[in-house]
Amino acid sequence: MKLNIKNETGRLKSVVLGQPNSMGPVPALLDSYDAKSYYSIENNLYPKESEIISEMNAFEAVLKKYEVEVLRPDIIEDYNQVFARDVAFVIDDKMIISNVIADRADEQEAYKTVFEKVAWRKIINLPETAHIEGGDVIVWDNFLFIGTCFSEDYRNYKTARTNEYAIEILKEYFPKKRIIDLELKKNDKIPYEGILHLDCTFNPVGTDKCIIYKDGFVDESDYRLIIDIFGEENCFHVTPEEMFEMNPNIFSISPEIVVSDKTFTRMNDHLRNEWGITVEEIPYREISKMGGLLRCSTMPLVRE
Repeated sequence: MKLNIKNETGRLKSVVLGQPNSMGPVPALLDSYDAKSYYSIENNLYPKESEIISEMNAFEAVLKKYEVEVLRPDIIEDYNQVFARDVAFVIDDKMIISNVIADRADEQEAYKTVFEKVAWRKIINLPETAHIEGGDVIVWDNFLFIGTCFSEDYRNYKTARTNEYAIEILKEYFPKKRIIDLELKKNDKIPYEGILHLDCTFNPVGTDKCIIYKDGFVDESDYRLIIDIFGEENCFHVTPEEMFEMNPNIFSISPEIVVSDKTFTRMNDHLRNEWGITVEEIPYREISKMGGLLRCSTMPLVRE
């Protein structure tokens, strides 16, 4: 397979979609590893496997409608494998294998059949202490936006997934990219006060537009930099409640087509009516209760 990911919206040809089968029991509160899951478990809202299967089937149907090749990881019994984005990710023609948190380390075993399709020379394995997950990496032509946490308490946050060391290594592998690190607010228990990954607060769409949540960044200057790059008129600003519901985390099949949750009424109307984008609406409320949405569920491999 010739990997090719130059940006977030080029016409999608091949993608890995996460695996909803054999989720196992609802995690104990102390075993949750993101704030939204913590909130869902605490409030007895954690989704049932049947609901997750139904939502992911709807997503797969839309992808196949546009003739996208959909690959799936092998099933690991009693294991959450919904969020493929964080296991590995592609930049240009290289696949970077993530150093995920210990709670998810076994998940990568299920992707062997996918990794075997890629030439070994095109696979980058990071040093053990370089932490990064695909949800924190947004590829946008000459830019690489990377969400991170510079806090001295980094190791104390389960929601801190990408560190400075990993960013320095990516700079070595992609010297021609303009790499912009963006420090995200972190909170392991209150989803309104922390951002798990960059794609939960910022996500490009179309050819020159983006969805953004201003208060997800530690420094307002990071938010301002994104506004300067895209232009104020090309940015759709989500509210705190829309961030909680995961509005930014939609998925582009092409510059003209996105897949979105059908409950994101205000944003979907804006994408359609103001920006002329076709919005394929599907139900994805239940999966959102586990701290991720549509972009999180995918690992794009080839875009035109």
